[in-house]
Amino acid sequence: MEIRVGVNGFGTIGKRVALAVSLQRDMRLVGVVKRSVDYTAMFAASHSIPIYTPSHREAEEFEKAGLKVEGTLEDLLRRVDVIVDATPEGQGARNKPLYEEAGVRQVYQGGEEPGVAEVSFSTLCNYDDARGARSVRVVSCNTTGLLRLICTLHRAFGVERVRAVIVRRGADPREVKRGPINSIVLNPPTIPSHHALDVKTVLPWLDIKTAAVAVPTTLMHVHHVTLTLRGEASRARVLEVLAEAPRIMLVSSRESRIRSTAEVVEAARMVRPRYDVPELVVFEDSVSVDGSEVMLFQAVHQESIVVPENVDAIRAVAGSPLSLEETVKATDATLGLTKSLW
Repeated sequence: MEIRVGVNGFGTIGKRVALAVSLQRDMRLVGVVKRSVDYTAMFAASHSIPIYTPSHREAEEFEKAGLKVEGTLEDLLRRVDVIVDATPEGQGARNKPLYEEAGVRQVYQGGEEPGVAEVSFSTLCNYDDARGARSVRVVSCNTTGLLRLICTLHRAFGVERVRAVIVRRGADPREVKRGPINSIVLNPPTIPSHHALDVKTVLPWLDIKTAAVAVPTTLMHVHHVTLTLRGEASRARVLEVLAEAPRIMLVSSRESRIRSTAEVVEAARMVRPRYDVPELVVFEDSVSVDGSEVMLFQAVHQESIVVPENVDAIRAVAGSPLSLEETVKATDATLGLTKSLW
């Protein structure tokens, strides 16, 4: 079964998803949609990725720059089974009627409101629930990180309650328009932050509250998470579960001297394209277990953590025969996900 995929948007997430799709044996990247000529468009052309434009109006700019255009978004929709919408926040909802008219399956990003899709999606939590849906929304980077942890521990122990403080990066590395920051901003000033509400779109039964601040860094988010389990557990057993779980990487300051996001990124720069870290990074030394209470710090690379989930979401909406275990294995192998960076 070959799934024909298009990606609308070729920015931070779109370009990573497109490249990930091109690595899958059961998928074919038909093309990506770009609105204007820039270095990412030139990258796509140099890597033989077919370029489409939103309409004929934008094509002239590409042709003047010597970049071949294969057609418009409407042309692309006639050639694909699944469209991944990686456009700016809110644009996906405006695009939805066009996708529906074309009869294609849809994958949206976490910046969209939950109502844009039939299912809010996180692979380790609800892959089977999303199989066969016409549209899914891959939840945001922070929500993806929280859900990977929660669902991993829930399968092993049962999770009753979660409290988390999220320290958010101020901007992505390329977002120079936001300018320098000299503040720690309550983001938002109210509790819970939207992250708890987003988690509940996948796990509506969960007792969860989150608070968030934004800080002047671009590298990663950091979460301090406290979970209440249904029964008592040992630290050794919690660490064993996390070490065995897919898409979670334990880092130890004793073994690697890594105790900051800067050091995670520096280690990744040596072995990963774009220093992507799609794994959820859990700081092993921070893991504390007291009876049924688990506390830890984890880090989320906002540019890449949702990429594996997007690949799995494509399979889910396309009706792939792959099981949860099979899609995780296939995706992680092609993307080079590992349990360590060294």
